[in-house]
Amino acid sequence: MKLLASTLVAGLLLGSAGAYAQSINIGPGGVSVDPRSPRERAVDREIRREERWRERDRWERRRAYRAERDCRTVTQVRETPRGEVRRTTRVCD
Repeated sequence: MKLLASTLVAGLLLGSAGAYAQSINIGPGGVSVDPRSPRERAVDREIRREERWRERDRWERRRAYRAERDCRTVTQVRETPRGEVRRTTRVCD
């Protein structure tokens, strides 16, 4: 009887924990439980997406700034025993 009662209690605890959890993930890092609702997870995804957009905009502005500076392409030609070697570099002032 004690075994039945302890098994029943353990089953109820495990069952209620699974029902409360919104997301259970089993992966290389082990088992993880995410108690957030799908709406809260969507908001978190949206925030991360906005951060990526801001970072991309920042990178593009930096790249555009570098392109606006006075730059030139310098090609160096070197003769080696195997033939001609060309090395092209971009030099910005």
